[in-house]
This record gives sequence, C-alpha cells and structure tokens, in this order.
Amino acid sequence: MIQQRLASLRKLMATHSLDAVVVTKPENRRYFSGFTGSSGLLLIGEQIQTLFTDFRYIEQATKQSPEYQIVRHGTAMFDKLADTVKKLEAVRIGFESDFITWDTYHKLATCLSMVELRPVNLDALRVIKDQAELSLLHQAVEIADVAFNHVVTIIRPGITELEIALELEYQMRKLGSEKPAFDTIVASGYRGALPHGQASAKIIEVGDFITMDFGAVYQGYHSDMTRTVVAGKATSKQHEIYNIVQAAQLAGIKAVAAGKTGKEIDQVARKIIADAGYGEYFGHALGHGVGLAIHEEPRLSTINDSELASGMVVSVEPGIYLPEWGGVRIEDLVVVSAAGCTVLTTSNKNLIELT
Repeated sequence: MIQQRLASLRKLMATHSLDAVVVTKPENRRYFSGFTGSSGLLLIGEQIQTLFTDFRYIEQATKQSPEYQIVRHGTAMFDKLADTVKKLEAVRIGFESDFITWDTYHKLATCLSMVELRPVNLDALRVIKDQAELSLLHQAVEIADVAFNHVVTIIRPGITELEIALELEYQMRKLGSEKPAFDTIVASGYRGALPHGQASAKIIEVGDFITMDFGAVYQGYHSDMTRTVVAGKATSKQHEIYNIVQAAQLAGIKAVAAGKTGKEIDQVARKIIADAGYGEYFGHALGHGVGLAIHEEPRLSTINDSELASGMVVSVEPGIYLPEWGGVRIEDLVVVSAAGCTVLTTSNKNLIELT
C-alpha cells in the first residue's frame, strides 16, 4: 500500500521535474509513510525515502515505517536534511507551499540553498481512497452513527448543549474513536441559525430544533455527520423547513456520480432551497472531501468545476439558517462511483420528535 502511494508520488515528481520532495503536512506524512507521530518530515527521492524525527519517536517510526530509513535529529533537523540532500546531488526539490509557514520556508531555503525549491501540492494524491481507507472511513462513520442513536435517548428539555456534546464524544470514545473529528457542534433553538455554532451552556427548551454536527476519528480517518431533531412536537414551520432541507439533501445525494462536477451537484440541491424561497439562507457549500483531514478536496461548491471520480468520499450537507429563529442541516458521507454513490451514514434522516 505504501509502495503504491510512493509510486504515485514519484510519478508526480517526474511530471514536475523534481528530484525529491520534502513532506511536512501531518496527513501527507502519514499517508506516504504510515508514521503517526506529531513531529518529523519525509524526504522522498527516486531511490530513497527517509523519515527524520527526534528521540521521542525513533522506536515508533521504526515500527510504523519499515520502508523508510529513519534518521534521528536533535535541535538541527534541517542540518540533517541538508546532509542527506547533498548526497543525492539533487537540483530541484518540491515543498508543500500550502502548508509550511514563512519561517519554516526560510529555514528550508537556508539549509537547502544548493537546490531550487519548487512549490508542489500533494493533497490531490489522497482524494481517491483505496479499499483500506474506505474500510477505516466506514468504521469512523459507524461509530458516529451509534453515538447519535444513543444520544437521542437522553436529550430532553433542561439539559445543555454542552451535555449533549459531551455525551456524543464520550460514546464515540467508548466505541473506539481516537478523538472528536472537530469541535462538536450542538446548536439549539435560535442558535441553530449559526452553521458552526459550537456547543454552549444554552439549555434545551421545549420546541427547540437541535442541530448536532460531529464525527469520530478511527485510525486517523474522520467521519462527519449532521442531524437535526426537535425537543417535542414540531410546528408547521419546523416541518416546512426540515422537509425542504431533506429534499435538497436527498437530491444532492442522487446527483453525486463520477464525472459530475462539484458545481453541478451543488446546484441541484441549492436550486431546491432557492425555489422554496430560502436561497439566501443557505450560504455555504454543499459538501467537501473527508479522509485523513476533516476538510479536503474535492469540494461540492458553486466554484468547483472539477469532476468527481470513483473512490472519492464527500459530505452532502445542505442547510437553512434563519436569524433569530433557528436552522436545519442534514449531512451524510458518501462514496463516489460511476453508478452514483454509496451512502455511508445510516442514521435516520426523517424528522425525529423527542416527546
């Protein structure tokens, strides 16, 4: 698996006339080496792959990255890198310009003054998931599904958004999640108008819509789901808004297929909300890629003209957010295929009234 990923990277290097690439982004470092430590960098050339890390991670790196030469560095990581590059007699080396800071670039340019540094984006090599990745993503999704099915049994007027978030995170950890995929969103009542309203001390009241956006991390891979429920019986207005969002979400899922652009898919769901008169209250993209990062390519958005391909994993998450009233969002993860897509998220999407 690692060798296949390295082969894809070396093909990219050849396309860009690079003798080697320095990999610093944690997700890419893990993808190309298997190393999960928090500190280190990779140097990958045509014939070599070296992992530089410090004393804390030498044993871990040796076990996780058997295909790599492990180089221990002290306080002078870039000096160690320079020594190895000199032996390569490299001319052009790629670096992840979308990730490193100016200070890091300056250090890199100083220690590698003997070569030409060229910016390169490696994230595109991760957009199509292999079977091992899809299996891990499926398990991350299942953890979140089970946690949701539990949490709806304890939601009642009088508890706080923070208590709901804590219960979700606790259940996911019990089921094997390494950590929350992101800061858990629980937004109830009027706070539902905040698309990214992180859980607060607000108390759940009878009649509140409660939007929960959360996910698990399983062996590095993220899940992302959103469900909106109501504490009590829904009003006619709540039914109206929920039904519009649900129709848009189902249509968006139906539109997902290899060969479709992110823009085309976004437009299908967006049109349903706009035609219902709520277009101005759906202000974010329809979805995004999910994998080793919670937000990655591809994007289902009004500005993405690139085509989806089989094996990509994306969220489909339309919403309506009405100031001072509240909001609704429904989100699933799907796997793109030539025939359409497979929905990974299994939790009920019909409006749940917690009475």
